[in-house]
Amino acid sequence: MTAANLSHLPVQDSDVSRRTPVASQGLSRDTLALSGGLLVDPATKAIAPNISMSVNNVLMPGEGSFSADGVDDLTALPFLYARWTNPTVRQLEQRIAALEGADDAVATSTGVAAIGATFLTFLKTGDHLIISDVCYAGANELARRILPDYGIEVTPVNMSRPHEVAAAFRPNTKLVHCESPCNPILRLTDLSAVAGLVRSHGALMSVDSTLATPVATQPLSFGADLVIHSLTKFINGHGDALGGVVCGRKDLVEKIRSRAGVYLGASMPAMNAWLIMRGIDTLFPRLRTISATATKVAAFLEDHPAVTAVTYPGLASHPQHDLAKRQMEVFGGIVTFQVKEPGRMALQLAERLKVAHYAFSLGHQRSIVVLLDTDEMMSTTYQLATEQLEDYRRFAGDGVFRLSVGLEAPGDLIGDLDQALAG
Repeated sequence: MTAANLSHLPVQDSDVSRRTPVASQGLSRDTLALSGGLLVDPATKAIAPNISMSVNNVLMPGEGSFSADGVDDLTALPFLYARWTNPTVRQLEQRIAALEGADDAVATSTGVAAIGATFLTFLKTGDHLIISDVCYAGANELARRILPDYGIEVTPVNMSRPHEVAAAFRPNTKLVHCESPCNPILRLTDLSAVAGLVRSHGALMSVDSTLATPVATQPLSFGADLVIHSLTKFINGHGDALGGVVCGRKDLVEKIRSRAGVYLGASMPAMNAWLIMRGIDTLFPRLRTISATATKVAAFLEDHPAVTAVTYPGLASHPQHDLAKRQMEVFGGIVTFQVKEPGRMALQLAERLKVAHYAFSLGHQRSIVVLLDTDEMMSTTYQLATEQLEDYRRFAGDGVFRLSVGLEAPGDLIGDLDQALAG
């Protein structure tokens, strides 16, 4: 079977549903979190998604080798091989696309794989990338350390200042990568303003919306071309499965799937897709609960004598609070705070915390806090100087504690933080 013949493979009955557009019109996103892309098993009538662990699927009569070359839309074919498409992963893609108001989505093994797939699909030697100077460390380091090795120019910019974004464009700028709120300092990007600049220069705009989730923000509605999530975080919400996803127009998503999705080997395992779909079932009530708790915790920390500064988009003290109100339906589950002696306090929190946990990562059902030392972040990841470093320090000081709020009772979490910070 040749690549040219792949598109003529008969469609099997069990494949039809995955090519049927999700019936999203008239349904709220709360409902789509439960039903977007959902397929009731035709044999058993099971409602919970099946886990298809098979690497390969039976083909119709005919044999020989096949390749992805020349196939525009791999999801238009019967399921062939799990590295290309998998029934369980496909349901996940359809559900997230519905939540983001996107035509389609492609899932990857991790969040950084989704970012890498986007970069390596739309950038080539001689192209120029504009990236937020503060964003997820994996994205920042990939862009600034690896992409230049392949002849791709990279300019880090403070995305909270549209005039600086405008000044960074070059004739060869192909992609602008934003993150809002950005990890770890919770600075926001005015997505509509940046999207207008990107359109005027004929480039593409990708937004890492991991901290916001579709509950807070739908970047496509503000003019972005692609939305990226680390599914490992709030969308999965249970700290037990890695994953990433890119959502957007079908033609853009298919370029990523047929290029990076096939040849980079960063496919999502079916079990991870199933676990993440389980997490999405409760995404909206989880994020609303977490955001409500985070608001209470942020207010408590602002008044705590051991705390010198708090950053949370839902606080009036956040320098972009008005933008947050326009761009976010809820304010998210990440709160950052500063203290006078961050190194000493890190040891104290690690020893004293009983409800929250001192650990890396974020977006889980349990609260997690960790110190991100500014000097260390500069030497290992961001390497900012002059005005960019000054702006980072306005949000982080000598070091910022990133608190990922979980599902604990607000009073229990506040009490735990209070006793851990005391003295």
